[in-house]
Amino acid sequence: MAPDHRGILNPDAGFEHFRLDRRAPAPDLTPFVERHWVVEWDLRGREPYTAEVLPHPSFHLVVEDEGTFLYGVGADRFQRRLEGSGRAVGVKFLPGGCQPFLRAPAWTMTNRSVAAAQAFGAELPVHADAEAQIAATEGFLRERLPAPDPNVALIGEVIATMVAQPSLTVEELAARHSISTRKLQRLFRRYVGVSPKWVLQRFRLHDAAERVDALGATDAAATALELGYFDQAHFINDFRAGIGRPPGRYASDAAKGG
Repeated sequence: MAPDHRGILNPDAGFEHFRLDRRAPAPDLTPFVERHWVVEWDLRGREPYTAEVLPHPSFHLVVEDEGTFLYGVGADRFQRRLEGSGRAVGVKFLPGGCQPFLRAPAWTMTNRSVAAAQAFGAELPVHADAEAQIAATEGFLRERLPAPDPNVALIGEVIATMVAQPSLTVEELAARHSISTRKLQRLFRRYVGVSPKWVLQRFRLHDAAERVDALGATDAAATALELGYFDQAHFINDFRAGIGRPPGRYASDAAKGG
């Protein structure tokens, strides 16, 4: 799969401390699953490292040392302290793609994680080998595979528009896809767990962090304008709120390796 590091904060520093591999899902799972991922680290004899992620609007089913969990959409920056050695093997669902597997609206899982057995009513088989784990997870999901859901497909189309043009408003998005603003908001609440306005802002921050990673923070005003912000001050405030520090500080932290 093409490398896409959006959402991983200070990725250059991160990849000095952990390894990320991705796998495409089996074709029958692609209506619901975006990818599998494997994160491994070996910091024995080195200082611990705190990895930071600005979450995507997606659920994750993860097998890790602490157990097997389903993570809903995280509204806040996620931090994970890595030390010693370890591994996590996960499934990243498409936005809206996990809800058809569940018995509850997606919003009930926002900012929450639960044991996989609680979410799905059965234990997910656990394997020591990453490839075996991916195969077992696919089998587990396949046994519970829901019928095709046109709402998931519609959300996917809206998400693609958001990624391509994060400066659009929710009203403009709804018009592009010939649905009412209210219906779009209801669909996102039930299937994604957060509002379309939240998703647009998150994608803007992903783009902003990626630009600062690549170019530094020297032209925040131009970045703010291109991403649809009213002015530079609003952009900097949103950046600080989402990423935990303003663009200049984030750029200097990246230059120092985190």
